[in-house]
Amino acid sequence: MQAFESNPIMISIRSATQDDQQAILDIYNDAVLNTTATFDTELRSYEKQLSWFSNHKKNHPVIVADKENVIAGWASLSPWSDRCAYDTTVEVSVYVHKDFRSQGIGSKLLEWITLEGKKVGNHTVLSRITQGNESSIHIHEKFGYRHVGVMKEVGFKFGKFLDVHMMQLVY
Repeated sequence: MQAFESNPIMISIRSATQDDQQAILDIYNDAVLNTTATFDTELRSYEKQLSWFSNHKKNHPVIVADKENVIAGWASLSPWSDRCAYDTTVEVSVYVHKDFRSQGIGSKLLEWITLEGKKVGNHTVLSRITQGNESSIHIHEKFGYRHVGVMKEVGFKFGKFLDVHMMQLVY
């Protein structure tokens, strides 16, 4: 567990547990309903959440940010592809509870999960960021992620087609 100062209250970042899955699910489902951070359009069930969590192996960690005993956000590394040659290429996800945004938590989660990804033997981290999320792009740049392209109009959510920025970090 690592602790960070965040707007005078400390947050701790630690590996996620089974007990954290409802909080992770709540944060994710809020993003499904209210943001373009995910292109899911239907809420995830608790059973599907547990399956998602159990499928995260050693080089695919899931972490949470705990602020005053509340899960303020989470991050994960997931497989980029099921093809063997991609085994050390992962995709990063970072989600922050709506009540804890703009407090530096997303930045700390991205920093921690990026460092953890290297420790567990990954070679490349990819990130897909929906157009208009300039703060996420800036945070990724801060930790060494580089722009590798823009996929034009690949997602359709809230009545419009959306571009996705691809960013990459090679360890």
